[in-house]
This record gives sequence, C-alpha cells and structure tokens, in this order.
Amino acid sequence: MTHPVEISFTATDVAGLAERPGRIAILVPKTGRLPAGLPRATREAVGRAFASEAWKAVKPGKALELAFPAGLKAESLQIVLLPSGADVATSRAAGASIGARLGKADTLVLAGNHARAAEVALGLALRAYDFSAYKTKKSGNGAAAEGETPAEPAATTSHTGAPQDARLSDAAGTDEPASGPAQGATPRGRVIFMHQDPEALARAATDGAALAEGVFFTRDLVNEPANVLTTSDFADRLLAMRELGLEVEVLEEDELARLGMRALLAVGQGSESPSKVVVMRWNGGGDAAPLALVGKGVVFDTGGISIKPAAGMEEMTMDMGGAGVVAGVMRVLALRRAKANVVGLVGLVENMPDGRAQRPGDIVRSMMGDTIEVINTDAEGRLVLADVLWYAQQRFKPAALVDLATLTGAVIIALGHENAGVFSNDDAFATAVLNAAKAEGEGAWRLPLGPAYDKLIDSRLADIKNTGGRAAGSITAAQFLQRFVGEGMPWVHLDIAGVALPPAETGLAPKGASGWGVMTLDRLVRDRFEKQG
Repeated sequence: MTHPVEISFTATDVAGLAERPGRIAILVPKTGRLPAGLPRATREAVGRAFASEAWKAVKPGKALELAFPAGLKAESLQIVLLPSGADVATSRAAGASIGARLGKADTLVLAGNHARAAEVALGLALRAYDFSAYKTKKSGNGAAAEGETPAEPAATTSHTGAPQDARLSDAAGTDEPASGPAQGATPRGRVIFMHQDPEALARAATDGAALAEGVFFTRDLVNEPANVLTTSDFADRLLAMRELGLEVEVLEEDELARLGMRALLAVGQGSESPSKVVVMRWNGGGDAAPLALVGKGVVFDTGGISIKPAAGMEEMTMDMGGAGVVAGVMRVLALRRAKANVVGLVGLVENMPDGRAQRPGDIVRSMMGDTIEVINTDAEGRLVLADVLWYAQQRFKPAALVDLATLTGAVIIALGHENAGVFSNDDAFATAVLNAAKAEGEGAWRLPLGPAYDKLIDSRLADIKNTGGRAAGSITAAQFLQRFVGEGMPWVHLDIAGVALPPAETGLAPKGASGWGVMTLDRLVRDRFEKQG
C-alpha cells in the first residue's frame, strides 16, 4: 500500500540551519514572530515578505513560499500562517499546505511550541498522499528521466485461469504482496518536526499516524483499477490485516448461497470474479455489543444489462468506496488498539453484463426472505447491502449499524461533492454521526426518510422493487435499505457517491480518492463506543 511520509520529531535546534539542504517550513503566528537563530539575511528576506501584499492575502492555514531564500542553503522556505489558538481544521490545513509541496528532498518544519503541532503533522501526511504506483515515467514530458529505468508491471495469470490477461498484478498469481504494486511510487523525502517538547508531540501524533494509514489504505483501494482490484484481490488485502490483530474471514459463494444471500449473488452472477463477503472483527471492548459497519464493495459497475453510458464509466472502479472506508476504519482501530468492539462487513461483487447476468424483471429472494423485483440492474448496490445488513444483525446482534455506499447519482444532484447524504431511523445516532463528521471536517448532511417514499418502491409482483425512478432517488434507495434493518436497531446510511472520488483536489487530499468517512467513523467509535481510560 501507499505509506504516509516518514515524520520524526526532535527538539528545536537551529544551529546549522543555514547549511541545511531541502525545504524548510516555519509556523508563524499573526504577529509574524520568527524563531530565534535564523540567519540575518533570512530574517530580512522574510521581513520583506511580511510587508508584501502577497502575505496580507494569506489566510490562516495557508503559506507563502520563498524560493532559494537568502541566508539559507535550502531550496525553499515556506512561511505558514498559523495563529497560536488555531482550531483543528486550520491546523490540519497548515500541514496540508506543507504536504502539498513535498518533494524528494527532506523537509524541516519549525513548529515552535504550537499546541496543535500534531494536527499539523496529520494534515501534512494526508495531503502528501500520492498514488503513482502505475507511473513508469517520472519526468514532466512523459519520458524516462536520465539514468532512470521504467518500472515493468507484471502480467500474470488471472484467478479464473485465463493465461496472460491484462492484469498488472494478481495476489494469487505472483510473489507480490497483497497490498498491491509499489514499483512506480514517487520517492518522498523525510519530514522532521522541530518542537519544544518533541516527546509529547510524538505521543500526540501516534493516533494521527494510524489514522493517516487507514485513510491511505482506503484511498489506495478506491484508486486501484478493476483489473487489479478484483473481488479476490480485495479479499486477499483484507485477509492480510490479520497481521494487525484483526479477525478476518471470507465467505465464499457456496456459503453465501447456503445462508440465502441470493440478492447479493444475483448482482455478481454475470462476472467471472466470484462474489464474496468479508468479515473483519476488532475485539477491544470486552463483552459490549459491537458497532457494525457494512460497506458496498462493487469492484466495477457496468450497470449490468441496464448498462451505463460509456462516458465516465471508467470511474466505476470507485463503486467499492463504501467497502474501502470500512476496511480503512478497521485498519485504524487495529493500529491504535481501540478499546471498542467493531465488526466490519463488506460485500464484494462485480456487476457485469453476461449471458448469466440478472435481467430487469427478475425476482430474487433476499436473506431476510423478502422478494425483490429487479427493475434496473444498475441499482445493484442496495441488493448487496440488503443481504449483508441482515446477516450482520442476525449474526452479531450489534448495538448500532452504519452502512456506507457509493449508492446513487441522485445524492450528487442534491448535495454535490461537498457532503455525504445521511439517512437514519434514530435521531440521536444520526446526530452522533453528524457531530463526528463535523469534528473531523468531513461534510455530511441529513436527508429525510418517511412512509410516503415507501410507496415509490412498492412492487406489483414482489414484496419490493429495487428502484422507485428518478424522483427522490437517494431517498428511495435509503428506504429500500431500511426494510432490512430490524425493529429498534439504530441505523445510519451514508451515501458517499459524491465525496468518495471528487472531481478536484480537496483540502487534505490530491485529486482522486478522498478517503471520506475513515476519520468520521473513527471519531464516532472514540466518542460513542470506546471504553474510556
């Protein structure tokens, strides 16, 4: 997987600063006070910068960069505006301003005694993410740099036995680790934070490091191409997390059929990739009932027989985003040894058109026993979630239930790419999720549910149909899922279609997968489900 940049912490010591190569970033308050010990020429240069119109336009959390600064051997000096009383979001933004500019050279961050330096480190790590595993050319014009040998991705045999298919890697067919290829990863220099209390800062940054790794794991999964991230490869990556202390099991198609998960199996029956359910358990909370997290894992969605338009279909590699978030959260909990019981379940399928694929008009029976009329095979994610939601409740008797899915385009029409749609049958639980999202700076907005919307998914032939048409599309999808939530079970559905793969970079992520939801759900566990002390 892509690993966060290496960050270390040391005591403030500016001796020899003038001769330090690489990059230097300084956190400065509104007063513009600089740390003692800077070379005179550097202080004069920064003083001129402070007097400029450019600095006057800099907002808290943003930076002004001086290239080849006077008095320093460094190639760059970043002046990062961060008030002493800055909040978490501004502190992370300051880190992101530094992280966005990292290169091959080491970076020194002069953090003084700032109380939120750990949040700066987290923001830096998150923004420095770079998914370049498949880049074989490093120079800007597309040619290999002088003396550089382009990486050679391996062609291998598929899980189905087809020789020399187009896969770049395959966990079952090569010696590569299940975490995916890393040949083309862009090299990054180290980051050193100088702080007045480096030991306290290192302790404070520990959980942030776990959080960054979980977010990176999710981003990697969402960014992977579907010829690499098959259902089997996805399951292998989750099985590898046993090394972190997670209990992980994979339910194969024969077991899913025995359990009655025919709604889920119907979605994947047109694909050569076998459908699976992966169960991950973190048991850190004693005898308490677990929080259950359920994720939609459609590794590629053509729409099936109700095929999608060609334009933009390449982005349907992200239709496993909900499962990616669940996996990332479980990784964080294991890394930070959370004192909570959490079970993560993901339904892994591929929705392909084939002679065996389900058709519009088919009727399938869910694990719960209800029959579902398939009106549109592109409304497949709710069929996957229906069975996994029911299984999670029947097997684990959870204290509460959260599902995540890149479920509907309608939620993008409603909320754009700024907010995930939040639906719930429990006001208190919905508020807890919304508060967690707000605390972590991840946009979320609650949308309504109600009996009137149920009429739109009543079926003439079966107990329910899988779509109610264009009107209120994200709401009727949530109403469908609610049918598979037991009486009295606190439940939140998160439709992350607009936030999982936004069209541009965000404050804490480059363009590509955002990892939205990992920080929110980790915060939810901390605030509501984790034992204190």
